[in-house]
Amino acid sequence: GQGLDAAEILAVLFCRELRLGAGADADRFILSPGHYSIALWAAMAEAGMLDPDLLDSYGADGSDIIMSTHRGAVAGVELTGGSLAHGLPVAAGMAIGNGLAGRRGRVCTFVSDGELQEGSQWEAFMFAGHRRLSSLLMVLDVNRTQADGPLVIEHEPLVEKLRAFGWWCEDVDGNDVSAILAGLDAARADDRPKALVCRTRLANGVPLLMERDRAHFVRVGDDEWHTVSDQLEEGR
Repeated sequence: GQGLDAAEILAVLFCRELRLGAGADADRFILSPGHYSIALWAAMAEAGMLDPDLLDSYGADGSDIIMSTHRGAVAGVELTGGSLAHGLPVAAGMAIGNGLAGRRGRVCTFVSDGELQEGSQWEAFMFAGHRRLSSLLMVLDVNRTQADGPLVIEHEPLVEKLRAFGWWCEDVDGNDVSAILAGLDAARADDRPKALVCRTRLANGVPLLMERDRAHFVRVGDDEWHTVSDQLEEGR
């Protein structure tokens, strides 16, 4: 569910927006919800950061291509996933570190809306706005799903709340590549921390799965994979 939900966002970040690598101008990426790694591995492979042949080992015993990110296991992964709502506070700290060290790169973090139930997120919003961390970019995936069901606590209006905390913030369709690109372009010139609120749909592009109960993890029967593949290709 979440892999198809976030595919367009991560494709834009890794194949167009971020300047990853070494040096003072390099950007850094933090995946806050580690269980989104199924989409991260695909994006990294597409961007030439990961051997595509390794994707076949996803979730297998002994593989580093695992269900939740582990710092140091794969080059470019800087946060161990699993405990939610750590990505934004860590990214804010990295942005402070960049400023102290004179580095010009940005810190981008991908955050899911289910993580907004944690107080550490709102402390980080307040901190980043107060320090005016212009090198901090948060891409917020809003699919209105927490674990395996709807949100426990309503968090809207998100854009107005983030602006009130001193952030640049806009809404976009997170499954529309052109809309994501336009949102990131609009954010670039602002000197505040930036948040792109991406409205997405779980299992986007595969009607067979979209029609099922809303959940991050979707079981696909052995007899359904051809249908899933065909529907995904038809929607490209």
